[in-house]
Amino acid sequence: MSAIRIGIIIGSTRPGRAGAKVATWVHRTAAAHAAARAADVEFELVDLVEYPLPHFDEPVGPAHRSSEQADVRRWAERIDGFDGYIFVTPEYNHSTSGVLKNAIDFLYPEWNDKAAGIVSYGGAGGARAAEHLRLILGELMIADVRQQVALSILHDFEGFTEPTPGELHAAQLGTLVDQLVAWSTALRAVREAKAESLAA
Repeated sequence: MSAIRIGIIIGSTRPGRAGAKVATWVHRTAAAHAAARAADVEFELVDLVEYPLPHFDEPVGPAHRSSEQADVRRWAERIDGFDGYIFVTPEYNHSTSGVLKNAIDFLYPEWNDKAAGIVSYGGAGGARAAEHLRLILGELMIADVRQQVALSILHDFEGFTEPTPGELHAAQLGTLVDQLVAWSTALRAVREAKAESLAA
């Protein structure tokens, strides 16, 4: 069996964003944790800056028909190749970012029967953004793991821009990774069984 592939999605495109730095910490820490456990898993950063999409403008929703737009197809191919995801989300006005929600909305089957973990940041640790994101993921048949990492912009950042996660956050991320790899592995089997059923 090939390695489990996890995409770490940077959920902000704002100039001066902290999200890219948080995601880099997630990537480094998650990879080190997986290596220490000899887990067969690969982590890749996925930056929404590299996938500029229009505001959702499809005449038919992605649950019924895939987009014919080249930019959307490129985004779909990137997302489809993963077994699971870690969403790194800011909290804007008690919710996740508009750019992340928009990118999520363009796809449907590419998300189905996969797993996800959430790393959030904001004035209240991004907790409200994470809760909204969980509702969205459920509708897309993405199983979100229980463990979350919540970084307070007041206490876990230097100058509100430089993340300074502590040992507790690293331990929480390790637990998130363990749960995510287990669920991603199980759901890969679900997708394979569905594909075999459709081919029969």
